[in-house]
Amino acid sequence: MSYTSVLGGRHHRFDTLARLLAAASPERSGDRLAGLAATSEQERVAARWALADVPLAEFLAEPLIPYETDDVTRLILDTHDTAAFAPVAGLTVGEFREWLLSPGADAGALAALAPGLTPEMVAAVSKLMGNADLVAVARKVRVVTAFRSTIGLPGRLATRLQPNHPTDDPAGVAAALLDGLLLGSGDAVIGINPATDSPKAVRDLLELLDGVIQRYAIPTQSCVLCHVTTSVDLMSRGAPVDLVFQSIAGTQAANASFGVTLGLLDEAYEAALALERGTVGRNVMYFETGQGSALSAGAHHGVDQQTVEARAYAVARRYDPLLVNTVVGFIGPEYLYDGRQILRAALEDHFCGKLLGLPMGLDICYTNHADADDDDIATMLTMLGVAGASFVICTPGGDDIMLNYQSASYHDALYLREVLGLRPAPEFETWLDSIGLLDERGAIRDAAGGHPLTAIGRELAA
Repeated sequence: MSYTSVLGGRHHRFDTLARLLAAASPERSGDRLAGLAATSEQERVAARWALADVPLAEFLAEPLIPYETDDVTRLILDTHDTAAFAPVAGLTVGEFREWLLSPGADAGALAALAPGLTPEMVAAVSKLMGNADLVAVARKVRVVTAFRSTIGLPGRLATRLQPNHPTDDPAGVAAALLDGLLLGSGDAVIGINPATDSPKAVRDLLELLDGVIQRYAIPTQSCVLCHVTTSVDLMSRGAPVDLVFQSIAGTQAANASFGVTLGLLDEAYEAALALERGTVGRNVMYFETGQGSALSAGAHHGVDQQTVEARAYAVARRYDPLLVNTVVGFIGPEYLYDGRQILRAALEDHFCGKLLGLPMGLDICYTNHADADDDDIATMLTMLGVAGASFVICTPGGDDIMLNYQSASYHDALYLREVLGLRPAPEFETWLDSIGLLDERGAIRDAAGGHPLTAIGRELAA
């Protein structure tokens, strides 16, 4: 099926739905690299005119990637909830945009609709929306999850405390961990990217984090971001695994490049549930995604990178995760060239994930060879805070010394909470208050010198 529009007296033709979506996408270096981008701004506008008239139901009738060859496509179509879809089933993409921005699309309506939406539908409508539209709609969506802390409640912003170290040195991890806790970070998860995926190294880190959490009764969860097979092995051996982590993508072939299948994720999910380590909830999975991963694996099937990214959220949704975040600028300028493209991708990913019912957070970040700087971090952080992000990732000083990229800092999270009147997860906030880290306004107080938490650093360094 082809799609046409007339703009400025010129006819524009798009031979497939995938080609139409790619041409309608905002400019980004990854689509240009893949040969999918619009050839001109005029063609991009023409594609958006044509896309606005496409019925939402067409995305069910015309899969972008064949059902027979891709298990993500099968997952999307086989789990589609037709009853939930019914309120918008007769709309076009353009009409869906107008409905999303209307007062009738409130939190309750959007929550009820989520099972009826496919990734392709939400990716399509995002291409017709400005940045302010993406913020306004995402802000209305509420997705609440829980394990030992509750994530996603109104007026709350959680943080992942990321105490990475180039050699997984316990003293170095402890220093970064202490820094984050003293600055009120860590209510979403204390998550370490290990320097090695060896089971022994991962288990040592898990036991280190679990020891701190248990000894100081911190209402949070730990995660060492190893491959899912390592987590499955360690759970069978009695390791203290709270959350199972995995990077995922939007096609079967891209997931295979990560060494992942849906069957393997099923196994890990059931194993983590069986441990029953949560205290206030049973959301046990943590997923990371990022625009460009399918293209870098040669597994995008001619679909633009933002639409493929949205398809990864269908994989995540299957497992009712505690946390999902896009590492939006981490893959590099080959896919998102500069701060402007990274910001747009961040808003798109957050919008699409929340519409699909996911607890979306972000690693607001850039690599050192991208055309971006710390002001771009501040802009993205502020806009995503207004948009209602569930959590953000924080590193000491905004500089990850193991992965060698720039991210938000613990201080950045304090800034965002202060200017937007946001608070930590309720269980974590109560704990911060109980150990004297909150002042009379509920803000983090100066903890220099003699605070009980400094015992963590001394203990682990020893």
